Formats: sequence, C-alpha cells, structure tokens
Amino acid sequence: MGQLKEFKEYDVDWEMTPEAAVTLYLEWGNNCWLNDFKPVRHRSDSTTYFVVNTWEPEPTLSLIRRTCDEARELAVLSLPDELKKGFMDEVGFNKGVYAPTPEIKDWLRAQMSN
Repeated sequence: MGQLKEFKEYDVDWEMTPEAAVTLYLEWGNNCWLNDFKPVRHRSDSTTYFVVNTWEPEPTLSLIRRTCDEARELAVLSLPDELKKGFMDEVGFNKGVYAPTPEIKDWLRAQMSN
C-alpha cells in the first residue's frame, strides 16, 4: 500500500464523485449551476480523485486524474479486507464505480501521509 505515498503531493479532491467528474469534464452539465464544484474553464483544468470499482470479483480503489481529454488511472490497489464488507453492504453488492465512503477516505488519507 506504500505506493500511495508517491501521490501525496497531488491535490486530491476528496469530495469529487465519479458522476460529478463526468458531468464537469464530459457532459454539457459543466456550468455554474453545479455549486459544489468550480466549472471547467480550460482544457488544462484537471481534477484528481479516488473511486471504488466493483465490476471485478474483488473491489479496487483507483486514483484518477481527469481532464476534458482523458481519465488516467494513476494507481490501482485492492480495497483492504477490513473496509470491503462494509462498502459492499452499503452499495448492495452491486457492480459499478462509486465514490469512496468516509471510512475509505480516512484510510486513503492515512496511507498517503505515511
């Protein structure tokens, strides 16, 4: 899990969700009406955020850097066993790409600061 230390200098947007990132960077929803996030104004704008991917049998965490042109996975790691069951219960064991829970965010912050 030490690989996250490499990314501690990134300005992670802990409130960004997969849905909001798509809306801001890929959809026509990029506007000031989404008061939770600043609108994207330039092609060079980017955001860095985490997602939990449950499409595979074992859920993974991905650190994503999104621009208008691409979404790049900077890191992919397994969801720790102590967080896995609670998360999967919360999402009803459904497949998808989700924002991390507060518990997962706390764990990620700790991993990035170690």
